[in-house]
Amino acid sequence: MNAAVATSVFAVFMVATVALGLLALRGRGKGGGLAEWSVGGRSLGPVFIWVLMAGEGYTSFSYLGAAGWGYNYGAPVLYVVAYMSCGYAIGYVVGPMLWAYARRHGLVGITDMVAHRFGRPWLGAVVAVLATVFLLPYIQLQITGMGVVLSVISYGAVSLNWAYFVAFAVTTGFVVVSGLRGSAWVSVLKDVLVIATLGFLAFSVPLHYFDGYGPFLDRLVTEKGEWLTLPGHGGGSGDGGGSGFGELWFISTTFLNSLTVVIFPTTVAGYLGARSADALRRNAVYLPAYNVLLFVPMLLGLAALFVVPGLTGAESNLALFKLVVDALPAWAVGLVGVAAALSSIVPMAVFMLVIGTMWGRSVLSLVPRFAERQKSAAQVVVVVAGSLALLLTYTAPNTLVRLSLISYEGMAQLLPMVLLALVWRRLTFRGAFSGLIVGVAVVCALVFTGNDPVGGVNAGLVALAANLAVALAVTLAGPRDADPRPDAEVLAHDPVGEEDESLDAAPAARSASDHRV
Repeated sequence: MNAAVATSVFAVFMVATVALGLLALRGRGKGGGLAEWSVGGRSLGPVFIWVLMAGEGYTSFSYLGAAGWGYNYGAPVLYVVAYMSCGYAIGYVVGPMLWAYARRHGLVGITDMVAHRFGRPWLGAVVAVLATVFLLPYIQLQITGMGVVLSVISYGAVSLNWAYFVAFAVTTGFVVVSGLRGSAWVSVLKDVLVIATLGFLAFSVPLHYFDGYGPFLDRLVTEKGEWLTLPGHGGGSGDGGGSGFGELWFISTTFLNSLTVVIFPTTVAGYLGARSADALRRNAVYLPAYNVLLFVPMLLGLAALFVVPGLTGAESNLALFKLVVDALPAWAVGLVGVAAALSSIVPMAVFMLVIGTMWGRSVLSLVPRFAERQKSAAQVVVVVAGSLALLLTYTAPNTLVRLSLISYEGMAQLLPMVLLALVWRRLTFRGAFSGLIVGVAVVCALVFTGNDPVGGVNAGLVALAANLAVALAVTLAGPRDADPRPDAEVLAHDPVGEEDESLDAAPAARSASDHRV
């Protein structure tokens, strides 16, 4: 009976989610082109941009992974709050720059920007392939998270394998049809449910299991003090079984992720969907308030130490929902499950959409037969990318936070080519490309041989340092690129004091292909 009630609530909201995505397309013309599908026609206002980017930042990783890492390690999981807050501050400057650059030149993603900056269309294709490789773990993360939710709220009636497939099918169908605008609309529903359910759980769980916060915190300090300081439970430097998540790891990971998040393809998709640069600035000011919610699943993960001890490995992802299922009636379990599922659907939809856009715009467009059908090609890629992530979910399961870290460490290697290149004209193609090759090679070697962190430092930052060293050495020692374009055509700048509408003229001619289906 409990399973029927909870899954019925879940199913009703999933149908409503798809309907809301379809409703978002009303009045937008039949089908629309790639720009309409991928960046919402560049017309989303401050409210939609806020909920979309909050939704992209608050994922099943935040809902389940934060609880799981709080359960496994404790204090190290606070890096999530630290890097997101720092990233929003950096985004206050970077977001409007990238928005203006893309608007001026009719671009729809970071692959377009790289190809335009260095004047090599094939370079956009290379970046698209690399970005896809490092984004797939994040899609896998969302499939895993939503699958865990569905399986647990069904009280085991739906197996994890079937739950993973449902997560893939619902999200793939949703993003193919609705695009970025639909994701923004659904983000509103998701935010309402997330705030309501986490607010409720923040008070109900300590009261139900510990008779309030006082007894809970007293037990936590007395019995689990190791979880409350760095490097958290497990301690050590990473050698001999220690976690390795000490002060150096915390600082290096926060620094790396705060830089990387501003050029993450999904973050850039949110930037480019904005109606104006000022909407992005206001968004960067208000987004940190959303981080307060992140403390709730972290706290609930610590509470689970006393209620459901003994969870290991990927099982720790279940920590929060094991509390929920035990403490709440079935209908409430269903609502919490919907909030967590939407925390997977919205970011997963944006990640899949971004991969489809990168391939449709920068890879398949190089093939003449696909050049005129970029949107259709992108939608096919969405299905393929989702299928690959589903396959990885079945064959290479991992904890949600581990998957997130791998994505960020890999994407960080694009920082010189995407960000440094747009503010420093001297950086040459040879330098940026050589640094990228070295950075990707180093991060893959370190991560896949189990040497992350390195002496307590995030492996992605070590790889980025090598990347930058090579890029600068090759640039300064080699010849300058023969690019006759003026700085205004090549570099990005913050459009402070400019009329946003003045940027609209150029893209009309340059992005005619965006309006072809």
